[in-house]
Amino acid sequence: MLAIVGTVPDKSFPLTEGIARYKNKKIYIKDKDVFVERGVAALIAASLKVKEVLDKFEVYAFLIGDIGTGEGSKVLYEHVAKKISEMNFKCVVFHYIQPDIDLHYKVLFSIQKAKPRPKVVADAGFMYVAKMSGEAEEYDLFTPDKGELAFLADEDAPHPFYTRGFILGNNDIPSLIQRAYKHKNASKFLLVKGDVDYVATKQGILYTIDSPKHEAMEAIGGTGDTLTGIVSALIASGLSEEKSCIIAAKANRIAGFLANPTPATQISDIILHIPKAIKESIKTD
Repeated sequence: MLAIVGTVPDKSFPLTEGIARYKNKKIYIKDKDVFVERGVAALIAASLKVKEVLDKFEVYAFLIGDIGTGEGSKVLYEHVAKKISEMNFKCVVFHYIQPDIDLHYKVLFSIQKAKPRPKVVADAGFMYVAKMSGEAEEYDLFTPDKGELAFLADEDAPHPFYTRGFILGNNDIPSLIQRAYKHKNASKFLLVKGDVDYVATKQGILYTIDSPKHEAMEAIGGTGDTLTGIVSALIASGLSEEKSCIIAAKANRIAGFLANPTPATQISDIILHIPKAIKESIKTD
């Protein structure tokens, strides 16, 4: 089973957990629904599209509303810390949650108690708090973009806002990856999202994926979320992190290419093509 933990930008959205379903561009969890635009909803939708091809897992979501104040995030941290070790998850992916180092430790401790321990993926805000807490090496996979990678590479930055300019402006992704590992601020695997996708470990870059490529994809919000959803679902299906990263990077690009996007294309239009893209990616891997 795949667990997805994150927040939605709606203060009134209550703490909700359960098996997730996707229909008519909405995520449904029990009697609650979230429209798929980007963020954790796009991540969940992408994982459910992978499930259509590799029906080896359920997708279980823990969601709450948070508009940036951190109130919802604190409730979510506490709730997940109590429940995560009691449930048999193959993989747990954390999306945007307001950083809180003390509560992060509680969640991480709960994960470490789980038997067997699930694979742990972090994106966005949870990747930030993993690095800020000094526990990045406890994670199996981070999925940063270039800006997020720069924060991981800056050993002195206590928060993304304070990433030093000479690092933030560095366009040499391999050197940023190397620096993040040197200072123990990276997970066991990195899947760096961008014009070129990089799969790396502390031993170095394993693969780069740069095709297919469609210029209009750059203007579409949510493609990073779908990539994280795809790779997490592949890990939950039983594939290794390395193979999951390669297939996910290819599939995310193929899904975008199949959508024949324009700058007006929505992420939900691309998500529809994920099943076919997964089949193509597995075939060529």
